[in-house]
Amino acid sequence: MQSVYVLDSEEALLLRARELFEDTKELRKPGDRWMIFGPCDYVPPVSVEVIEKRRSIPLDENEGIYVRDIKTGKVRSVTGQSYMLSSYETLWEKVVPANVDALLLKEVTRDQKKPGTTASTSRDLTRVITYRTPHNSAVQIYDYKSKTARVVLGPDLVMLGPDEQFTVNSLSGEIPKKPHVIKSLSLLLGPDFMTDLVVVETSDHARLSLKLSYNWFFDFDKQDPSKIFSVPDFVGDACKAIASRVRGAVARQTFDNFHKHSADLIREAVFGKEGETINNRFIFSQNNLVITNIDIQSVEPVDSKTRDALQKSVQLAIEITTKSQEATAKHEAERREQQARGKLERQKISDEAAAEAQRTSLLQLQAESAIVEASGQATAEAQAIAESMSIQGEAAVKQAELSSEAESIRANSELQQKIGKQQAHISHQQALNELEISKARDLAKIEADKFKEIIEAVGSDIIESVATAGPSRQVELLSSLGLKSFMVTDGNSPINLFHTAQGLIGHQ
Repeated sequence: MQSVYVLDSEEALLLRARELFEDTKELRKPGDRWMIFGPCDYVPPVSVEVIEKRRSIPLDENEGIYVRDIKTGKVRSVTGQSYMLSSYETLWEKVVPANVDALLLKEVTRDQKKPGTTASTSRDLTRVITYRTPHNSAVQIYDYKSKTARVVLGPDLVMLGPDEQFTVNSLSGEIPKKPHVIKSLSLLLGPDFMTDLVVVETSDHARLSLKLSYNWFFDFDKQDPSKIFSVPDFVGDACKAIASRVRGAVARQTFDNFHKHSADLIREAVFGKEGETINNRFIFSQNNLVITNIDIQSVEPVDSKTRDALQKSVQLAIEITTKSQEATAKHEAERREQQARGKLERQKISDEAAAEAQRTSLLQLQAESAIVEASGQATAEAQAIAESMSIQGEAAVKQAELSSEAESIRANSELQQKIGKQQAHISHQQALNELEISKARDLAKIEADKFKEIIEAVGSDIIESVATAGPSRQVELLSSLGLKSFMVTDGNSPINLFHTAQGLIGHQ
């Protein structure tokens, strides 16, 4: 009994020779490895050992496997194709650090306190490691064979080569900042914010706890973004640098002055100042980290006694401010009342003076009205008489003008009527003449066309014969009658007998 291996088109058998034998005209030595591909049926002979049955591995564009050549020892990755291992190739398992394995299975979020989603099964070590780089983030991969690093900007899919490893970012976290709290493969590029708790001491030894929040982003060159990974823990370094500047600035101020101008002092300490204007950004040149804003969330004294004293001073300041505002408001009300009374008295006096002025003006107007009334009556009578005479004269002139205009209109209308009749007669006569001319022209054209058609119908030869036939016959007739010349007329056409007689005499 022997086993029969049935292979389809995607399967193959990996064989190894146990002893020297000849296989299909090919000499197989002990230890030789070769493969038989389907579809076929195969019964292995005694001298052949079946190592394993292999199947083609289908791979998508985003999938791959690690393949090792057992002859050369080289490892390569195969992606984006359906691949069948050759006789001297095996699958290679890529081992990565445990923390990288854990990060590959976690969800990428900026808040690392939330647990990521993990896969239900362990990772296949022979498969190419893939990592989906989130949007607005960067991943650094180091190749230990070529000793070079490459940076992938998201969103993108990272596929690790056999000799490549992820650079694990170990960042500070929590409040206040503690090192090595956040572990991630991708580095967020911002804009984002980070919050820190800074303890400062003023020049009069008042210890304060400041809760500060910084807005930041990476201002990098997309052609060479590797500079952003030059600082391993940029969060801790940035918070330490800013806290150092804030502590130095607060140490030079008294508690009262810092309490009044805390925002301006902290911004000036971090961003610097040019002239009278505070800058709006702080740049770390080592990794191009830019701090754009500082939010002072809280300022609290560390010592309980100082906190109580501060609360009392704040309450006392509030009471003093309230009483001051109350006194100011009362004084302002009294001042406005006095101003209103003064304005009222001045207005009363000015109104009485204006009333007296108006009364004087009224008396003057009454006197002027009486004078105008007396002179106006006489003037009106004289103007009425003059207007009456003027109207009569204008009416007579107007009547004469209208009569003259009527006569002119009547004469013009008769003239226009006569001119119209003459023009109509001329137009009628011109039309008759044009009709006669057109008729004569048409008759002449008809006669000419008729004569032309007759001439064309008879022919020039016949006309010439007829023209020359008459005189010769006449000469012969006159010769036979004994006449030398004669003249025939119908009596309607006049004949010049003087010229005719001369012609006759000339011939004799």
